[in-house]
Amino acid sequence: MSIKRLCALALAGTMLACVATAESISTVTVDPSRLSEVGDGLFEGWGTSLCWWANRIGYSDKLAELAAEAFCNPETGLGLNILRYNIGGGDDPTHDHITRTDSMIPGFWANPVYNESEGTYTWDWDWSQDARQRNVLEKCIAAYGPGILVEGFSNSPPYFMTKSGCSSGAKMAFQNNLRDDAYEAFARYLAEVAAHFDEAFGIRFQSLSPMNEPNTSYWGAMSPKQEGCHFDPGLSQSRILTALSEKLAEKGLSDIQIAGTDETSIDTQALSLSQLSEEALSAISRVDTHSYAGSGREFLRSQTLLRGKNLWMSEVDGGDTLGKDAGEMGAGLWLARRIMEDLNGLTPSAWVLWQVIDSHISQEGYLGRTDTGMVDLNGGYWGVSVMDHDAQQLLLTQKYYVFGQFTRHIRPGMQLIAMQGDAVCARDPKTGALVIVLMNADSDEKTVRIDTSALGTAIPASTPVHVTRTSGSLIGGEHWATLASLATDASGFTAQLLPYSVTTYTIAP
Repeated sequence: MSIKRLCALALAGTMLACVATAESISTVTVDPSRLSEVGDGLFEGWGTSLCWWANRIGYSDKLAELAAEAFCNPETGLGLNILRYNIGGGDDPTHDHITRTDSMIPGFWANPVYNESEGTYTWDWDWSQDARQRNVLEKCIAAYGPGILVEGFSNSPPYFMTKSGCSSGAKMAFQNNLRDDAYEAFARYLAEVAAHFDEAFGIRFQSLSPMNEPNTSYWGAMSPKQEGCHFDPGLSQSRILTALSEKLAEKGLSDIQIAGTDETSIDTQALSLSQLSEEALSAISRVDTHSYAGSGREFLRSQTLLRGKNLWMSEVDGGDTLGKDAGEMGAGLWLARRIMEDLNGLTPSAWVLWQVIDSHISQEGYLGRTDTGMVDLNGGYWGVSVMDHDAQQLLLTQKYYVFGQFTRHIRPGMQLIAMQGDAVCARDPKTGALVIVLMNADSDEKTVRIDTSALGTAIPASTPVHVTRTSGSLIGGEHWATLASLATDASGFTAQLLPYSVTTYTIAP
């Protein structure tokens, strides 16, 4: 038991007296004064980028449907309602340097012509390109139903608009790679893709982000990994944001929000935000940040609110674990800790995983490349599942089920309440329902007191507390297991947390 007992033998009555102490009980306080102010206080949802996994599996309707149901179905799957569609730049057709099977995203151009004397770019459109990613996108939209949000984002301009002639980056990775006379052309390219998706496929982008981790030295020409493009903070980033605003307006798409600047680090994002021009700040509706690095979550949140902008955590994942000897739960516990840090520090209106599938099993590989194969479930790995192309199966992991402990319960339209420690909280402003997710990353069972007294009479005593938990391994462990309900008392309730577990408590007054 987690409550320690001091027992003494009472000689007079030969009675064993046990006195309970609260040494091992921690308290989690729900403080309504810590309601998120981001995005008018309403959570917009959970999501994933579609690149590169959708490009890899989209050749097969069966695999695309398996993925759509597992990730987007709100009843049986994760219920993800945000999809980040990668608008490919497209590399020089003579290049053959990317070694991954999934990250060669095609562009929509054909027959490009650059007139150097006039500084103009022209090309034909080939809308048959990128059918695989779009196939998955359309099936995900169908699996979720009304209310899904699609963001278009770019890793790089088309190769013929770049200084290096390569969509993987500049010859010197810390230098801008978009040609100085190509800002208007690149913005036109993105706006035209958005217009075509709306008109031809009935897919309206909610937002567009023209850069990905721009203020880094990651993106070098002839990279074996992916497309990428450096944009200096300040003038260069401001130019593409304002150019995109102008081109969307010309297409009658001014309602599409422009997001920026998708930096890899929270701290770098705050720096880039501070250096945008006033015109660029007026052009963007939302700040998108990744949380791979940096610690200034509360600072970025405050700076975003100061400028009257919304805030998304638009990308993160990692191949790490949490909890010594946690086994298959280690990767999931790491993900839970990252979600908790981001939701409590940034209080973003959305949280988006990088890729739900990062590894593939296939004897044949793809396009002459070799797939990475099955992950070590007891170690760290990217993604929350593995696609087995040979067996035509989607292999789910404990990391997937941990993700669902958040996504299936904290739903769009709820309000985040910032918490301390390994806990997150949200409430439904319409029904008064309260959702609390707690993690135990230790090898010992824990007792936690959830204090809701600051909510006053909003939660009456004896209100049922519904409990769902993920723990253990895929074989023999718990996966969204429904446990016996608890009941509130006058000031909250007490919960017992299994070692290496993530548990969701839902109070529905």
